[in-house]
Amino acid sequence: MKKILVTGGSGYIGSHTVVELQNAGYKVIVVDNLSNSSIDAIAGIERITGIKPHFENLDCLDYVGMDHLFSKYEGIDAIIHFAASKAVGESVEKPVLYYRNNVNGLMNILDLMPIHGVKRILFSSSCTVYGQPDALPVDETAPTKPATSPYGNTKQVCEEIIRDVINSGCCCMQSIILRYFNPIGAHPSAEIGELPHGVPTNLVPYITQTAIGLRDKLSVYGDDYNTPDGSCIRDYINVVDLAKAHVFAVNRMLNGTQDQPLEYFNIGTGKGLSVFELIHAFEIATGIKLPYEVVARRKGDIEKVWANPERANKILGWKAEVSIEETLMSSWKWEQKINENRKA
Repeated sequence: MKKILVTGGSGYIGSHTVVELQNAGYKVIVVDNLSNSSIDAIAGIERITGIKPHFENLDCLDYVGMDHLFSKYEGIDAIIHFAASKAVGESVEKPVLYYRNNVNGLMNILDLMPIHGVKRILFSSSCTVYGQPDALPVDETAPTKPATSPYGNTKQVCEEIIRDVINSGCCCMQSIILRYFNPIGAHPSAEIGELPHGVPTNLVPYITQTAIGLRDKLSVYGDDYNTPDGSCIRDYINVVDLAKAHVFAVNRMLNGTQDQPLEYFNIGTGKGLSVFELIHAFEIATGIKLPYEVVARRKGDIEKVWANPERANKILGWKAEVSIEETLMSSWKWEQKINENRKA
């Protein structure tokens, strides 16, 4: 059984990916410092799959601890690196935290990989590397642009570090970089989902918390963008669909079918929805009217972006399948469950 190390594996995207990896027959080791996640996700993964992944409460910034981990779980076949701080707005306020956590954590892993004979790493990147693209939908040939936030810049810097390591010929290392668009939703079982600490920075948890009554109203950051309804447009992808893309990518690395030692894939639906369209879709799916107010634009936000996912469709054999209505209903089902836990 192939071993996959998943950093940040109890987080939102990480936990869903662990489920799909275990369903695909992989042995998974999860590393997470629980700074923006909950140990409950590990129990949720076990309830869904019947398998409890190995879990280590450890920070990727802890070089000695990570070195010991690689020795403990000898023979790791590939790494999926999720562990990172990820809020655009917070990164504008706390740039040093973001550079230290996101960049240094990756460098520790890349330094330890050849020491322990690990040759493959799948990196969790973002469409933020494209900035505001010159043309839409955006494909992998589009140039990266100066980031509009420290968070986005950490993703660019990490991609560049991986590229430089690959180009150095170091130990025949391979990598696939997945550039996500906007993951939303929860596992249909409602055993795992997005669980933000404090006030949500992502749109859908704020929507569901408003719908459940935890927030008075939803804030829409700007209605004066150059879009049909004035609100920002994003490519919202179901988190389970996104998680499955990682299995396709890991299979590609392990099967030796990569065309190049470093490959990039956009993971999105290929369709853009505005903030107002997403709110309306939630209202239709659930029958709940959402109170909202338009507030000032948020620093670091770009106007509009959505993916051209054809490369991932054709080469990885992956495709987004879950509808936006089904995805929003899964988020609502998850919010209802965690609200019950809040009351308990």
